[in-house]
Amino acid sequence: MTPVTRQEVLGLYRKIFRIAKKWQSASGQIEETIKEKEYIKNEAKMLFRKNKNVTDPKLIKQCIEECEARIEIGLHYNIPYPRPIHLPPMGLAHKQGRTLRHQEKLRKISKPIYLKSHDEVS
Repeated sequence: MTPVTRQEVLGLYRKIFRIAKKWQSASGQIEETIKEKEYIKNEAKMLFRKNKNVTDPKLIKQCIEECEARIEIGLHYNIPYPRPIHLPPMGLAHKQGRTLRHQEKLRKISKPIYLKSHDEVS
């Protein structure tokens, strides 16, 4: 990892914890705010620890992009949890001869960047 990339990753980590410190839930309830703050902290710790040994520059860039996307979406919608996608089981480009396995492959490809690590962990 280059020093610039290391700085960028550490900066994102600090940014997440600053966001968690200032976080207010959309409902305004204290219990929910505390629960969401803990979720933000635990999710960040878990994902950063999981990816600490990643050395491939392309994969590091993908992880950084996913982190930035999740931060922006969370701040925009005031929801810290990843926003799921809803596709019907056979909802992607239907052509003759396509099997369910091919549909699953298309679903995996069409997954938004902010959900890449969510399903691996859940």
